[in-house]
Amino acid sequence: MSNEEFEARRSERRQAPRFPYQAPVEIEWGSARLRARTRDISASGMFLESEDVLWVGAGFRARLAVERPVYLECSVKRVEPGRGMGVTVALQDEQSRRFEALLAKLAAGD
Repeated sequence: MSNEEFEARRSERRQAPRFPYQAPVEIEWGSARLRARTRDISASGMFLESEDVLWVGAGFRARLAVERPVYLECSVKRVEPGRGMGVTVALQDEQSRRFEALLAKLAAGD
């Protein structure tokens, strides 16, 4: 399977459009604090670039460093060793509104 075929198949599984977006992220995993950066982001997840990756199924809290930080409950869905990890996100109330506002801004091209 070529890289193009792989990317097409992978994008077919996505339920929400992804937007290229880079922002610092602090990962809170137990008492550990890890640093990462977003590569892309969507309503259902994001890809975090980091040399320090967790394993598939690991849960953690992430602080997305934007103007007003957004706190996300995350679960690792895939790992690319040496590159980072794809995660799903869960949000609650105010955090959800902030995250949705960020996605709307990205969708508008701002």
